[in-house]
Amino acid sequence: MRVLRAIPEVRAAVREARLENRTVGLVPTMGAFHDGHLSLMRAARAASDLVVVSLFVNPTQFGANEDLSSYPRDEARDAALAEAEGVDILFAPAASEIYPDGFATNIHVAGLTDVLDGASRGAHHFDGVATVVTKLFGIVRPDAAYFGQKDAQQVLVVRRVVRDLDLDVRIVACPIVREADGLAMSSRNVYLDDAARLQATALNRALDAAAAAFAAGEREGSSLVAAAHHVLDAAGISPEYLELRDAETLQPVVRVERDALLAVAAHVGAARLIDNHVLSAPDSDAADPDAADPGAVGPQATEPKGDA
Repeated sequence: MRVLRAIPEVRAAVREARLENRTVGLVPTMGAFHDGHLSLMRAARAASDLVVVSLFVNPTQFGANEDLSSYPRDEARDAALAEAEGVDILFAPAASEIYPDGFATNIHVAGLTDVLDGASRGAHHFDGVATVVTKLFGIVRPDAAYFGQKDAQQVLVVRRVVRDLDLDVRIVACPIVREADGLAMSSRNVYLDDAARLQATALNRALDAAAAAFAAGEREGSSLVAAAHHVLDAAGISPEYLELRDAETLQPVVRVERDALLAVAAHVGAARLIDNHVLSAPDSDAADPDAADPGAVGPQATEPKGDA
């Protein structure tokens, strides 16, 4: 595995692969790898001739009071894990390589970024995500890029950027990877002490409670959200948000008649955690979210069918 830090080096390596008609897969990350990241690398490795993993803690998606300075970083550990997964290139640039002096471009996706994490963290967050991901697509020019379903809103935003800007890359959303007790794997889980770690399991249990009610036939959004709130209340967690949204448009859902995203964010101990479940209506017109809209997110890993 090669560790590259300069954009021209990455472009040269990809150009060489293209001359050999090799396919390219990209896994954008901020490092601090866990099994969720590794599952994305495995998916890319299974489908690509050349696998590029970017490791870049993107400063533009952090707010003034967020954890940019304390975000976990261990490049040597990450490099060893990536190499063990068969990654070909680890692109680990400095901030000045991605944002040189005079950088003045910002990509904003309207609508999808106004709710959930966009409302909680501010417009800068998804502007930063959209801008850096678009830069990575321009640098690597991958055939496919791999993202985790845990960041469901991020996947929707990236898909919309790809669609609106006619970028020639397929977006593959891979399932959430969880600990044995159900906690969604996250780089920020390292912030949790033992008590907070136990408390944090209530996030997935709350989503499971709503999913169980849905499986039993409940379709009213308020009742499904209430079932999740009941579990969080019992665990002493006051969520930053707990909302049921359309899985494609992120519009509020009153009654589930097509795939819906139940998303939660909460501060538990020293960590801000997010999680989600997709409630898939069997008779939904959006049973195949990629076919319905390239901005859609489904609960399983999804290979787009020839569209962006």
